[in-house]
Amino acid sequence: MRRPISWSALTSASVGLWGLGVEGLASLQRLQSMGIEPVLVDDKVASDALHGLPVLRMDDGGLTALLSCDVVIKSPGISRYRPEVDVLERAGVPVCGGLGLWLEDTDRQRVVCITGTKGKSTTSMLVCHLLSGLGYRARVGGNIGQPPWALSDEAAPDYWIIETSSFQVPDLTVAPPVVVVTSLSPDHLDWHGSVERYYADKLSLCTKPGVETALVPADDQLLRQQLGDVPTVQWVDRDQFGRSWIDHLGLPGSHNARNASLARAALVALGIDEAGDEAALARAAEGFSGLESRCHSIGHVGGVDFVDDGLSTNVLSVAAALEAYESRPVALLVGGSDRGIDYSMLGEAVRGRQERTLVVTMPDNGPRIGQAVRDVTDNVEVIDAPDLEAAVTAAFRWCDGDGVVLLSPGAPSFGHFADYRDRGRAFVDAAATCGTLVDEIS
Repeated sequence: MRRPISWSALTSASVGLWGLGVEGLASLQRLQSMGIEPVLVDDKVASDALHGLPVLRMDDGGLTALLSCDVVIKSPGISRYRPEVDVLERAGVPVCGGLGLWLEDTDRQRVVCITGTKGKSTTSMLVCHLLSGLGYRARVGGNIGQPPWALSDEAAPDYWIIETSSFQVPDLTVAPPVVVVTSLSPDHLDWHGSVERYYADKLSLCTKPGVETALVPADDQLLRQQLGDVPTVQWVDRDQFGRSWIDHLGLPGSHNARNASLARAALVALGIDEAGDEAALARAAEGFSGLESRCHSIGHVGGVDFVDDGLSTNVLSVAAALEAYESRPVALLVGGSDRGIDYSMLGEAVRGRQERTLVVTMPDNGPRIGQAVRDVTDNVEVIDAPDLEAAVTAAFRWCDGDGVVLLSPGAPSFGHFADYRDRGRAFVDAAATCGTLVDEIS
């Protein structure tokens, strides 16, 4: 176990910041507000200076500079298994994350951490929406939303809901009493190095010091296999709290019923009395708009609906999206940055559909996904497209006036788009070329 360090303990320390994304910038502002001018290091330097401080490349003096620091705060996207991390820690320089520093300082009774391969974003937003609807001040942070240690003029919320990625969990030395694991399937193998280490890193959230209750879906067999003997685990059945209130959320698919059940279980574990009141929960559920790029309808052209599920970057989430539209023909758009995961399960999900299905692949790893589908079934048409626009055009023509063009890529957008939002905007633009896109949700 690494030595616990908190933000408040850094007052007189020399600090290095490694990685200058969203979390890195929040950490920089926090440190400068404390009177600390950190050493800034990035793998790719975008500018000569940031907030008046020089930025070093890791491979051009950065590692040497970090070795002179008392502590290094790294961004989550930087793997804990990088050789430079080992060099730093062997030299006695602890390497930590901003979220871990914050959890050491904060009142963890007012925090819930939510992780999972699929469903963690939706479940986090559901917990926040329900708490807000019940009259509490709630805020989502962590892997989405605002880093909870970022400087802000807003009043502190009653509850923080922290979406916690597998990149962040290994850096935590403590966790709150209530944590949630929504699902598990292979992902992020490039960061973790193996599927076994990915599972171990993500699920270690359930056994961090401070955890009293780890809420886990009862129907996930892989999670049962991995967590069956963990004493903190409480298995959540999607029907144990009743389901009538879930209809007020307006979310498609049985996977979202499971997410909603986990969200309610989190409220119960937090001691929210109103979580036991079905009518109050139904009122609180009203108005949930869902997540951008998570089974998000952008409009339709004639009888063809266009659905942006661009946040889907793994097999499990693509399979869930297909299930959500099981009663309609679906043209599925897949492909993006290759992280080496096995897509054979997607072939099984496609083969199991009753309605007709087309798989349209896009660079970079789309052809590999398509081959995984072909290896499992020869009853589904798979075609390769050179880019997103061509994929949308082919999918729309195949639908022939009836069906769903579903962007559920099963891979990140790196290399072709700035992020999932950029890919989502490109999807909207491509859909608009197919005709007059109506009922668009802005």
